[in-house]
Amino acid sequence: MTVFTIGYEGLDIDAFMSLLTEHGIDTIVDVRELPLSRKPGFSKKALANILNISGREYVHMVDLGCPKLVRDRYREDGNWKRYTEGFLKYLKTQDDAVAELSALATTSNCALLCYEADSNFCHRSMVANAVKDYCGARVTHIKASTKTAKPAAFPQLAFA
Repeated sequence: MTVFTIGYEGLDIDAFMSLLTEHGIDTIVDVRELPLSRKPGFSKKALANILNISGREYVHMVDLGCPKLVRDRYREDGNWKRYTEGFLKYLKTQDDAVAELSALATTSNCALLCYEADSNFCHRSMVANAVKDYCGARVTHIKASTKTAKPAAFPQLAFA
C-alpha cells in the first residue's frame, strides 16, 4: 500500500488532473485546514466537482490541516524547524484522523493534497509519515515534470 502526496503549486488544473491519472489516484484527501485557493479549480467546491466528474473522490480532512497559530507563527518568523515542531505536536493529538486516513489508504489509491510543490516544506509530508508509522504504508511524493509545471516568478511558501 502506498500513500501519495501532491502539491498544486505551479500547476494548472489540467496538469494536476494529468498527474492524478498518471499515478492512478482515486481519492484526493485535502489536508488544507482552509481549502481555499486563488488558483482556478483548487478551492474545495470547484476541486470536488472536477474530481467527481472525472470519477475520483474528494475528501477534506480538516483535522489534518495545519492550525492557524502554527501557520501564522511561521509567516512571522520563517523558522521551518519551529513550524515542524509545532505541527508535529498538533499531529500527535489527531490519532483518530490519522487512523481514518490510514483506513482510507488501504481501500483507495489516495493522494494527500496541499499547495506546496516541494513536499519537504509542506505539512503533508508529516501527515504521510504519520500514516506510514500507523499502518506501514509507503510514501510517494508526486512531482510535476518540468514540462507540466509552470515556474513561479518567486519561490515562496504559502498556506493555501
